[in-house]
Amino acid sequence: MTKIADPAPAGTALVFCGDASAVRLITESLKPLAIRAESCDKALTVSSLLNKRKFEAVIVDLKLGEEARRVMERLRLSPANRTAVTFTIAPRDGTPQSALRSNSTFVFQRPLSAASVTNTLRAAYGLVVRERRRYFRCPVQVPAVVRASMPQDLSCLTVNISEGGMAISAPADLDAGLSVAIRFNLPGCTGQLFAETKVCWRGDGGQVGLEFLSLPLQQKSELQEWLARKLDETLPESVVAMFRSAAPS
Repeated sequence: MTKIADPAPAGTALVFCGDASAVRLITESLKPLAIRAESCDKALTVSSLLNKRKFEAVIVDLKLGEEARRVMERLRLSPANRTAVTFTIAPRDGTPQSALRSNSTFVFQRPLSAASVTNTLRAAYGLVVRERRRYFRCPVQVPAVVRASMPQDLSCLTVNISEGGMAISAPADLDAGLSVAIRFNLPGCTGQLFAETKVCWRGDGGQVGLEFLSLPLQQKSELQEWLARKLDETLPESVVAMFRSAAPS
């Protein structure tokens, strides 16, 4: 029997909390929203994860005091996670950590309950899914043409694409920092996309990473809509419906 792959999560949340009951309550509340939770109670481990991984949401327990402050600072400095949706778990009085609390997007107020946590998560849901869409990298293989500082254009094949850039498989060396133009067609779209890019990395097997520097506004909107449709195809239908209901009209 062929195993059906689990749907992709709508997002991943990093929970920095030493209260096992609070972690359990938040984790269980995230499940119906298809948000995968990863919990930790060590600031050094959290800082390392923020440096290595992308999280759509970060939840910090203010009862951890100085460690909570360090994690919030690290979050603001993290290239991949500084735009993550942030939550703080506030103490009953909320006074000692008022500054940290004001730096978060949403607040869970103690005493926690399933209803209060769920209501807060639902209010934040649209932002979490939008953050997932911003960094979503969609596998796609279509022919593309690259123009660089060489005698003729290069024919290549795309590997994946996101709002911020794409990876290609190129037959010739393209050095990091090189400015190149690329044109290609997205499956299901009629118009051709043309982007000014910069080579940001080169990997094994001729793969090259390109960062978008300039993309016409209409084409940028078309790419965002195409990526949104592709991401929606990977999510449970209940999640897509929930996001649509949460989106502003």
